[in-house]
Amino acid sequence: MRDQGIGSWPARRARMTPDRVALVQDGVPTTYAELADRAGRFAQTLRERGVARGERVAFLGRNSVEFVITMFAAAQLGAVFVPLNTRLAGPETAAILADCSPRLLVRDLGLEAPGPEELVFEAAAGRGLDQVLTRDGAAPDEAVGLDDLFMIQYTSGTGGRPKGVRLSHGNIVWNVFNLLVDVDVGSDEVALVTAPLFHTAALNQVLLPTLLKGGKALVEAQFDAGRTLALIEQHGVTLLFGVTSMYQALARDERWASADLSTLRSALSGGAPIPESLLRTWLERGLAILQGYGLTEASPGATMLRAADGLRKLGSAGTSCFFSDVRVVTPDRRPVPAGEPGEVLVQGPNVTSGYWNQPQLTAQTLSEDGWLHSGDLAVVDQEGYLHIVGRLKDMYISGGENVYPAEVEEAIYTHPAVAECAVIGVPDQTWGEVGRAVIVLHTGRTLSTDELLAHLQGRLARYKHPRSVVFTDHLPHNASGKLVKSRVLELHGLTDRTESAE
Repeated sequence: MRDQGIGSWPARRARMTPDRVALVQDGVPTTYAELADRAGRFAQTLRERGVARGERVAFLGRNSVEFVITMFAAAQLGAVFVPLNTRLAGPETAAILADCSPRLLVRDLGLEAPGPEELVFEAAAGRGLDQVLTRDGAAPDEAVGLDDLFMIQYTSGTGGRPKGVRLSHGNIVWNVFNLLVDVDVGSDEVALVTAPLFHTAALNQVLLPTLLKGGKALVEAQFDAGRTLALIEQHGVTLLFGVTSMYQALARDERWASADLSTLRSALSGGAPIPESLLRTWLERGLAILQGYGLTEASPGATMLRAADGLRKLGSAGTSCFFSDVRVVTPDRRPVPAGEPGEVLVQGPNVTSGYWNQPQLTAQTLSEDGWLHSGDLAVVDQEGYLHIVGRLKDMYISGGENVYPAEVEEAIYTHPAVAECAVIGVPDQTWGEVGRAVIVLHTGRTLSTDELLAHLQGRLARYKHPRSVVFTDHLPHNASGKLVKSRVLELHGLTDRTESAE
C-alpha cells in the first residue's frame, strides 16, 4: 500500500481478520471486511463530492459507525477529519466551521448546523451512509504519510476563539503505541465506547487501539449508567473508559452492587483527577481505575498509572508514557523540587505541531525545543509520580499563599455526604481571594458548613479551608463529562446564596 496512514487500518486489518467483528452498534455487527469496504466506498463518494488532499471533512453526529467510516474515508484521501461537538450551540458550531473551512459537512439528520455543502445521513449502524456510498470501484490508495495532517480536534474550552489542535497521523500512531505499552489491549478485547468520540480520549485511547489490535468496539450514542452495566454483562466488556462523573454514576446506580463486572480487565480514566473515595469504591468491587494524565495537544496520553502501582500510588497520574517525556517546572523552566507545584511540560512524537490558523497561540504554547506548555499544575513525589493539583488559571492566592483547588476538593471528597464538589477562588477584602466550595450532596444526605470545616480540620492548613459553601443540585460539565470550572465561576463566583464559613 502507498497509504501508510490511519486510513489504511481497516484494509490492513481486513486482510488479516476479515470476518472478525470490529464494531457493534444497537446490536448490529460490522466486520472488519465490511468496515474496510464501506470506508473505501465512502472515500470514493467524498472524492466525487470534490474532497481532495488537505481539505477538511467535518462530522456532526453522536457516536456511531458512520463516525468511524467517515473518519477512515477522509484519511484515505489525505483529507483532514474534523469531529464536531454535538452539544455546542449553533453560533459555536458556526465559529468552528468558519475557522476550519471544511469542503464538506457530514451531518446526522437529527442535528442542525449552519455551514458548507452537506451530506446528511440518518444514523443506522453504518448503513445510514449506504444511500450515498459509491457502488463499485477500488478504494483509493493515496500516498499518505505519518507527517500528514489527520485531524483537527477542537478543545473543550468555554470562552474565546475555538482552538483547533492539529494532529498528524504520526501523532495518533505514537499515542496508540503509548497506550498499548501501558494497557495490554488484545485481539480479544471488547471495548465499550460511551464517552463522545469527538473528544480525544474515547477515540484515541479506546477505539483506535482496539481496532488496531483487531478487537471489538461497542459504539454507544451516549452514556447511560444502567445500560453500561447491562452491556458489560451482556457482551463481556473487557475495556472501559470514563471520567469522574461517569464512574460516579455507575457506582450510584441501583444495580452497582449486584452487576457482574468480572470480565472487566481495564477501566481507564483521564481529564481530571478522580477523588480517592471513588477510587476506593471501585477497588471494593475488585477494579482499579487506571488514571492517566493527558490533553488534546498530546493526542492525549502523557502519563499513566500502571495497574501494578494502582493501590500503592492511589490518586496519582503515574509516570511518563513510554514515548513521552514529562517535566514539572517553575515559570523560568527550572525543575521543581519534589512536593513543590509547577507547570507540566510534555514532549514527544505524540505532541501536536500547533493550532489551526493560530500561529501566535502556537508560539506561546510550544517552545522552540518542542516542549508543550500544558497550563496544568502538578507536584512530583520522591519516586517521580505525578500528582495533578489544578490549572494555573484556577489557582488562587489567599493572604499571599497559593491555594490549589484540586487539593482542597480531594479533602472535601473524603466526607461521605459529598457526591461532587468544585472549589473556586472569590474576591475578599482582607485576604485578596478566599476559597468557595460548591457542593452536590448524595441523595438523602445533609451537611452544614460547620460540619464540613470540622471534617477538614487536620486534613488541610487553615488558609486552604473554604470561607463559604454553596450547596447545589448539580455542577456543570462539558460533553466529555469534565467539570467546567469557568461555568462554576459564572454561576457561583459572585452569588450570595452561601453558607458563610467565617
